[in-house]
Amino acid sequence: MRLLNINYGKKSLRNVKVGKNVRIFNFVNAYECVIGDNTKIGAFVEIQKNVKIGTNCKISSHTFICEGVTIKDGVFIGHNVSFINDIYPKAVNKKGVVQTDSDWKVIKTVVENGASIGTSATILCGINIGENSIIGAGSVVTKNVPPNAVAVGNPARVIKYIK
Repeated sequence: MRLLNINYGKKSLRNVKVGKNVRIFNFVNAYECVIGDNTKIGAFVEIQKNVKIGTNCKISSHTFICEGVTIKDGVFIGHNVSFINDIYPKAVNKKGVVQTDSDWKVIKTVVENGASIGTSATILCGINIGENSIIGAGSVVTKNVPPNAVAVGNPARVIKYIK
């Protein structure tokens, strides 16, 4: 892995560990994260600190991957997918002061090997998306998805299993 620090109009990469043959397109903002070998990151993607993306993944354009998300190997993330890491987001703490990192706890989410997440899906925090599962476009995932399941809707429900 190599450490990238690039900051110019088309990309902003700060302390990003990048594997071999990684392709990162323009207008990506990524910092303090890890991107595995042979992974492709589309345009207008944000990847926050402590995110881990495995090998052979495809992250499509306009996707937001927040702190606390782990994406394992061979995962497809469609366009405009959003991950959430806070169940009860607030702008200010109990004292009425703008929140800092010490005012909240990151809730982790894991996307297992070979999973696919369709365009414009929203993934709430504390979720495990099972190996080889498929999340339908526009779905809102509010609970764990088992391996090899197809989940769709708002809230996402398992409609079938694949071999």
